[in-house]
Amino acid sequence: FKIRRLLPLWMPNPTAVCETSAGSFTVELFVDQMPITASNFIDLAKTGFYNGVHFHRIIPNFMAQFGCPFARDMSGASGRPGTGGPPPNSTYTNLATGEKVTRQSGKGGKGVIPDEHTAKISNQPGTLSMANAGPNSGGSQFFINVRDNSRLDWFTPGQSQHPVFGQVVTGYENIVAITQAPTGAKAKDAPNTPIVMKSITISV
Repeated sequence: FKIRRLLPLWMPNPTAVCETSAGSFTVELFVDQMPITASNFIDLAKTGFYNGVHFHRIIPNFMAQFGCPFARDMSGASGRPGTGGPPPNSTYTNLATGEKVTRQSGKGGKGVIPDEHTAKISNQPGTLSMANAGPNSGGSQFFINVRDNSRLDWFTPGQSQHPVFGQVVTGYENIVAITQAPTGAKAKDAPNTPIVMKSITISV
């Protein structure tokens, strides 16, 4: 049994230019190895889902977490930042196979995607990894590693299993700087000065 691949083998992976209020960075998205997860990110980025969302959790020498729609308003008026996700039953296209993927309804009514435990890509500095709260609970949130976090790999022992689906290729220093911003004035691990995603531009 073979999965039909739409992207020619010679075609490079898509990239995402992420413009934030604290500088920009560019990411390679591993559609070739992690098509379900990378295609989910690409769909959300192209539809503007991430625009105006703040980094809601940053920890120096660990990671920066992003992607919760409730983090558009860090006051928590629309929901606690870190608990939201895409709409349930929304769909997107797996860019490697052309198949439609439906985001199932998960805890709290957010849309979730299947865990993609296929490619053994480690949580190394500069990698993008799916945030989750257990099996098949990832939706729109992800984190960017700024240290060797291999203990979070899905293929290592332990409860934390976070599949990697991308890698920062330029602007990594801006991610490190984001993780080092002062926190705690409004909420634990939340930047005192909000750091917002202005736009994400996908290039294929």
